[in-house]
Amino acid sequence: MSIKYLHTMVRVKDLEKSMAFYELLGLTKTRQYDSEEGRFSLVFMAPPGQEECPVELTYNWDGDEGLPSDSRHFGHLAYEVDDIYGMCQHLMDNGVTINRPPRDGRMAFVRSPDNISVELLQKGEAKAPEEPWASMENTGHW
Repeated sequence: MSIKYLHTMVRVKDLEKSMAFYELLGLTKTRQYDSEEGRFSLVFMAPPGQEECPVELTYNWDGDEGLPSDSRHFGHLAYEVDDIYGMCQHLMDNGVTINRPPRDGRMAFVRSPDNISVELLQKGEAKAPEEPWASMENTGHW
């Protein structure tokens, strides 16, 4: 018996806004499926060279009213980055709140437009603590 990872699905309220957020992280659209009959779109986005590890953005054209209230329960997505400080600065420069700054040079958390928690982890060893990150407080929930 074997198992193979396929994707992680998250519901999104604004497809364009959500795609723009994941593009800021460095993901690109690998494929899209639009269902006229089902009135939904599925957009798969993955890091370049890792198309086998996508996040599936599910957008219901008529909104999410009527779905079970627990349909949004989710832990987080996690991505390894080459430069945690550079990525966090890039996200901040583009209006993304850093909910848990990388004070330790290793880990940060941000939220997507749909409140999906995204963990960013420094590739390899943690970076030496640097300002403004070392003294930056948490913002909101992560």
